[in-house]
Order: sequence, then structure tokens, then C-alpha cells
Amino acid sequence: MAWTIAVVPSGKRGELDAVLKDDVVSRQSQKVRDAVALGGPADATYVLIEGSPDAVRRAEELLGKLGEKLPAADAEALYRRFKDEEEAASAGMGLFFTEG
Repeated sequence: MAWTIAVVPSGKRGELDAVLKDDVVSRQSQKVRDAVALGGPADATYVLIEGSPDAVRRAEELLGKLGEKLPAADAEALYRRFKDEEEAASAGMGLFFTEG
């Protein structure tokens, strides 16, 4: 699965919401986090889009008008943090449903 991570200024949240509702982009996996929560700048938002290569290219095109795509090395490290967060949440839910 293809993916991309962009950093968008927090002040452009309204425009970001419109991009995420795009007909193609809205059908992909989306994760939006305040950058500061993941060690980034306080005035920015990280956006992870995962899906088909064509849809990810569309997301990059639209997000590029609001912010910038992270460099590959930074994006890889941040992608791992997104995945670790997702796995930790899944493990927590498993414990919730198995406790008894």
C-alpha cells in the first residue's frame, strides 16, 4: 500500500478538511495528528494518507497546496510512530475485551 505524510500549518485546518473530503482522497485511510503530539512543531498538523498509488498521488497534489510533503527519512520515522500508535491502541482494545 502506498502512503504519504504531509505537514500542514494549523491555520489551514479548514482547507485541510476540504482536501480530506475530496472524492478520491476520502476513500483512503487518513490519520491527522497535531504535530506537537509526535514531537513536531506546535503550529502544524501531520497528515498520513494510505491507499492506492493513484489516490496517494492525488493527496500529495492537494496537500502540496497547503503544506509540504515530509522528506523521505523524516516521513519513514514518523510513519513508524503512526503505526506504533495504531498497534498500541489495538493491543489496548484486545486487553479491554479479554479482561474478565
